[in-house]
Amino acid sequence: MPGEPRRRVLGRMTRRQLAVWGDPIAHSRSPQLHAAAYAVLGLDWEYTRRRVDEHGFSGALDSLDGSWLGLSLTMPLKERAHGAAHVPDRAARLTGAVNTLVLDGTRRGFNTDVGGIVDALGEQRLHGLDRVRILGAGATAASALVALVEAGAQTVEVRARRPARAADLVALGERLEVVVTAAGFDDAASPVDLTLATLPGGAALDADTTARLGDTGGALFDVAYAPWPSALASAWTGGATISGEGMLLHQAVRQIRLFHHGDQHVALPSETAVVDAMRAALRR
Repeated sequence: MPGEPRRRVLGRMTRRQLAVWGDPIAHSRSPQLHAAAYAVLGLDWEYTRRRVDEHGFSGALDSLDGSWLGLSLTMPLKERAHGAAHVPDRAARLTGAVNTLVLDGTRRGFNTDVGGIVDALGEQRLHGLDRVRILGAGATAASALVALVEAGAQTVEVRARRPARAADLVALGERLEVVVTAAGFDDAASPVDLTLATLPGGAALDADTTARLGDTGGALFDVAYAPWPSALASAWTGGATISGEGMLLHQAVRQIRLFHHGDQHVALPSETAVVDAMRAALRR
């Protein structure tokens, strides 16, 4: 029935299993987020964390039995999960990354990071973003680019230590029919409406570079969230600073929609209460 949790017939009632995999994984807040949501939804599902590296991913995935409903994937497994997905969604195809596998007989792969960024921007009422800047050209930058285009961006500047690393993002921009340019951190900068930082671990830039980018960078949305403020946010002068906690929360909400009823665009029952419980779990 629509709106009911998805179940498979296993001959007898079996507790549904889910987990987040990655390496490292001990820091992941996903178990707290998912447990809080499942409690509100009245679901007797078990969500755990497991350290799995790139070499062990295929074997670990193949070992799962029919009690497994799905997986959340974090670094460094998103590209591996993309390769393992039988049916990737549009965001996964565009970015080459999967952070959610739904195991319902066919491995369906999704990149909910994209929607998580879109939802977090909307929550902060960051609309009408025509010119934006992305800091960093790693895996998360592709998700950021797709999300910013969905949020209305027409011109995207990617800043990286080695601008050549942004070549794939420039090519992705052509597929998305927006202008994407690449520059170094220290190159001259024109004003933008928003800066979205995807630097690993909230890495810091030197003071002069941060000041130059901040003066022209508008508000800062940093995917880093722990500790907060990040080093970049602490030194930002361009406008408001927003942590990646909202992205973390909303990408998880979309995952739970997928695990619950298979469609990340359809809200959960009592979703406001679910989101409130998840947000409270992040505060603990």
